[in-house]
Amino acid sequence: MRLLANENFPEVAVSALRERGHDVFWVRTEAPGSADRDILELAQREKRILVTFDKDFGELAFRFGLPASSGIILFRISMSSPDYVARVAVAALDGQIEWEDHFAVIEEHQIRLTRLPRTKH
Repeated sequence: MRLLANENFPEVAVSALRERGHDVFWVRTEAPGSADRDILELAQREKRILVTFDKDFGELAFRFGLPASSGIILFRISMSSPDYVARVAVAALDGQIEWEDHFAVIEEHQIRLTRLPRTKH
């Protein structure tokens, strides 16, 4: 799976996803300091699912209508440890969920999916 991990995504989780065979572009090392709009545009251009802890991406997709059909996964879990985040991320992304065209929220005990709006961009 092609992923774009936002700067706030822990290194341990990025490494764990790569070890599972995912192609992960990590903003922290590849494009530090990038604006959210630029990150979302990059995810679209490279057809990567965005994984993040930043709620602003939902606002960009739903309120401002920016293209996000590659998919956005918002993690709303405890940051108790980077290892915990890695375990949750691997478990979720190894599942058989269709992330494309969806805004997903991963919580402690559930995953909620909402279809992203069609954009004219």
